[in-house]
Amino acid sequence: MTNQPDGPSFLDNPHAPDIFADGATGFFIFGGNLRITFESLRVNHVTSPGPINSVVIGRLVMPVDQAEALARGVLDFLEKQRAQPAPQAQGTPTLQ
Repeated sequence: MTNQPDGPSFLDNPHAPDIFADGATGFFIFGGNLRITFESLRVNHVTSPGPINSVVIGRLVMPVDQAEALARGVLDFLEKQRAQPAPQAQGTPTLQ
């Protein structure tokens, strides 16, 4: 037997972009992959007050089994966070 890891090693990328979405608009499965469309609210400042539009900002495509693992992981994380007591305030913040 050879000593091979169970899967590829994890390489952290500190330059990977963070994406904020106001919501997940749509879900569908095609070719064994779950496809999720994300949206964010944007204001058109051409007029005042500007109209607010919901704009597609990205799509995530994952194999169904990995999407299920993600969903379970997120729910488990949220349940654990809710079970923890709220942290106590540590005094008034100051600027230095």
